[in-house]
Amino acid sequence: MQNTTKKAALPATALAALGVVFGDIGTSPLYALKESFHAAHGLGIQPENVLGILSIIFWCLMLIISIKYIAIVMRADNNGEGGIMALLALNLRKAKLSETKKIYLIAIGFIGASLFFGDGIITPAISVLSAVEGLSIATNVLDPFIVPIAIVIVTTLFLMQKHGTAFVGKFFGPITLVWFLSLGILGIASVIQTPVVLGMVSPHWAIQFIFTHPVQSFFIMGAVVLTVTGGEALYADMGHFGPRPIRFGWFSVVLPCLVLNYAGQGALLLRHPAAIENPFYLLVPSWALYPMIILATMAAVIASQAVISGVFSLARQAIQLGYLPRLGIKHTSDSEEGQIYVPFLNWLLLIAILILILIFQTSSNLASAYGLAVTLTMLCDTILVAVFIYYAWKWSLPKVFLLIIPFFILESVLVAAASLKIFSGGWVPLLIGAVAMIILMTWKRGRELTFAKLEHDTLSLDLFIRSIGDNVHRVPGDAVFLTGTPNVVPHAMLHNIKHNKVLHERNILATVVIEDVPYVPQEERIHVETLDNHFYRIKIFYGFKDEPNVPRALAQAYEQLEFEYDLMQISFFISRERIMHSVGDGMAPWREHLFISMQRNTSPVSDFYQIPTNRVVELGSQIEI
Repeated sequence: MQNTTKKAALPATALAALGVVFGDIGTSPLYALKESFHAAHGLGIQPENVLGILSIIFWCLMLIISIKYIAIVMRADNNGEGGIMALLALNLRKAKLSETKKIYLIAIGFIGASLFFGDGIITPAISVLSAVEGLSIATNVLDPFIVPIAIVIVTTLFLMQKHGTAFVGKFFGPITLVWFLSLGILGIASVIQTPVVLGMVSPHWAIQFIFTHPVQSFFIMGAVVLTVTGGEALYADMGHFGPRPIRFGWFSVVLPCLVLNYAGQGALLLRHPAAIENPFYLLVPSWALYPMIILATMAAVIASQAVISGVFSLARQAIQLGYLPRLGIKHTSDSEEGQIYVPFLNWLLLIAILILILIFQTSSNLASAYGLAVTLTMLCDTILVAVFIYYAWKWSLPKVFLLIIPFFILESVLVAAASLKIFSGGWVPLLIGAVAMIILMTWKRGRELTFAKLEHDTLSLDLFIRSIGDNVHRVPGDAVFLTGTPNVVPHAMLHNIKHNKVLHERNILATVVIEDVPYVPQEERIHVETLDNHFYRIKIFYGFKDEPNVPRALAQAYEQLEFEYDLMQISFFISRERIMHSVGDGMAPWREHLFISMQRNTSPVSDFYQIPTNRVVELGSQIEI
């Protein structure tokens, strides 16, 4: 009976996964084949060329998505979670590396994560534009309105973010299923007329094309990469659905429908070479054109939503792991923990996407900007998973190289081909990635310097407790001091004694520790230490996908201490550091100023840790780094 239930649940879960996981890769047929032929620079549309390019597309899908991501990378899960930040955290925990090697590993993870932010800006722009461009096939009258319509759709999408995706998400799976089935049906209808195109599954067409046209093949690889965009999303969204529904959805629906649609477009080109203008929409019968434009636009919006949610999720993981400043995060669903809204990022993404649409105007122009970020992220994934296989699976180096090198070579070629487009638009994701990388590294280094300065400039907690004795006036109630340095006296406590001349009856030093696992079990959440009758040290452990809630964790700690818990009788003391620039070692002056600016604009600790504002006392301190 149990097995039947599991089998019944798998298709339902796979249907839900369709809308979230495969949105990005599912919209690639709108523009990928067209751009592959444009990249060929005048290569004639003959059978051997069409079959050669289709064969390259087919085998890239099989090697990169089916084998690398579905069969290998998705096995490298961090307690069920995937994505480059989860993989980085997993490696830092599993691999016994020196500090120097860890820095290199973190840098690779940061590069991949930074470029994912770039991908989050380009995907909505190119997906929506390519969908709306179908109107130009229907009638030339609407040509001047394509960009304005795309802008309205994108703006509406971002205005909806604050309401969450819980309601809309219920419709994502079925709509995406209809989209993929439509891709497959259109492809079959065309393939039946020209069945010779099915020869694309034979690798000899790809090999023959590469040897016959080596230069054009290299340029084409920069466009073929558009067919595998979304590979990282399969891995990043694994925690929402688990690997089985994603594998089931890929092999039963997504892969067959994508291959059939690319084959159908190729068959159309063999019959009508002029269809290269827009082979996707010219594949659609005239009576179905407008419904298909609407469906394609909905698929593009779903793909954009998945990427936006991915950016929000990645940002939260980076904040939890200490790589980004605290941003205001709103939870948009009571039941789905992963559905969050980050206002600052939302408006930043919207502005960047609108600028891209206005600059590039068409999906073909935007295709030049697309690809480089995706291929570099894939390459970072390959390196990190190689490290994981070596240290966690205990494979020998020759076995690791035998498995990884084919992917490394293929993705290096894709990176090199995509890099040819740097000056025609590829600079966009690189610029976005570089800015994100600088922010990540600066915040991480700045926090290290701040904590080092705090520990250096204050007293040892044990020495302070021994020396203070009963020489200070105590007032009833509990004081909780949030501190990142649990072994020294918090600045907020020192300022409280200095200005108010008092200590509370019970003083609790609470330190939030983010572990390199996605979730920490409730029973492992709290570690309580009694220092004396008036001082207690509590460590609160969260995973990088947990939702920190200090009052709730404190109630659990009070149970262990056998104290009565009354939130209205507890005062939370928080030190608000004012970072000052000083000449000396540390960071370059411009990075220090960047860190100071980020630190001053972080959201309040009380908001991030869900502490009632009427229970918070903030005391300022000045720190020079």
